[in-house]
Amino acid sequence: MNGDFVFVDKFVAGIRWDAKYATWDNFTGKPVDGYLANRIVGTRALCAALEDARDEAAALGFGLLLWDGYRPQRAVDRFLRWARQPEDGRKKRRHHPNISKAEMFEQGYVAAKSAHTRGGTVDLTFFHLTDGELARMGGDFDLMDAVSHHGASGLTEIEASNRRRLRSLMDRCGFHAYEREWWHYTLKDEPYPDTYFDFPIVVKGEAHALLDV
Repeated sequence: MNGDFVFVDKFVAGIRWDAKYATWDNFTGKPVDGYLANRIVGTRALCAALEDARDEAAALGFGLLLWDGYRPQRAVDRFLRWARQPEDGRKKRRHHPNISKAEMFEQGYVAAKSAHTRGGTVDLTFFHLTDGELARMGGDFDLMDAVSHHGASGLTEIEASNRRRLRSLMDRCGFHAYEREWWHYTLKDEPYPDTYFDFPIVVKGEAHALLDV
């Protein structure tokens, strides 16, 4: 495995995380291939930029909660297989209420080649440092709908303001936004712009090292 990839929580103190694809709480309804531990992985460059973002967020009264970072290619391949299976309705209302599984790919919410797999992309939100509650953003993670787009209509002023704050902060810290997902940011100068990795996310013993299998 490339030694440039690390557990983000080991390098960015004070962040919170909930690796959704390592849990049953994601749009597929079960843990996804390659996510064998509930940890967020990224490059050292990603961690350095997130340190800056953490400090800027704290000055505004927010912390950072991460939902995803590096994503193994085998997880993306699993999304493709899932999309070809019949719709069972269990997650549709929450994650793609107005589009079919196939349209999730056609409309750019899920990709066959994901920026996450290069190690320089992160899905995240704010939480309030005062009470730990998530900031109101006007739509949950992986809601594949127009309401998740930057500049979406129908948001409250607080929700719209929080999205603008997050986008502005991430831009200053070296990230560019993805227009269809308010939570998705990629390093402007990612170290591996043309490489798609496929090592699994695994905790190996007490050293918390990444294991390549």
